[in-house]
Amino acid sequence: MSSKQLPHAVQPEGWARPIGYSNGMVAEGRMVFVAGQVGWDPTSATPKFPPTFAGQFGQALSNVVAVVKAAGGGPEHIVRLTVYVTDKREYLISLKEVGEAWRQHMGKRFPAMALMQVAGLVEEDAKLEIEATAVL
Repeated sequence: MSSKQLPHAVQPEGWARPIGYSNGMVAEGRMVFVAGQVGWDPTSATPKFPPTFAGQFGQALSNVVAVVKAAGGGPEHIVRLTVYVTDKREYLISLKEVGEAWRQHMGKRFPAMALMQVAGLVEEDAKLEIEATAVL
């Protein structure tokens, strides 16, 4: 059994506690770099996107976790996420459902994160794309 700790958040003294993300993470181990995942079922011969932002978010996050699991880890090993959205307003309107999808796939784990609005994604029907780094 390894004495290595799971990745954990770093909080500078005196800073307000962030909600839904961490300012930084400490981790040691093998690194897994997850390519940008969009919100489609990657097992389908003809991938289709869920119609809602939250549906795509949940599927994209599920895809990220599946890649990490294939490398031998789980959501607790994810230390960084970057979320690219095509419409920030759609993200904000969907926060409640996005939170439900988050809890389903990540539980109460909150890695270092960034979210940015982009002009578009390679997949025409994608509303968002998520890339990740995990440390096992």
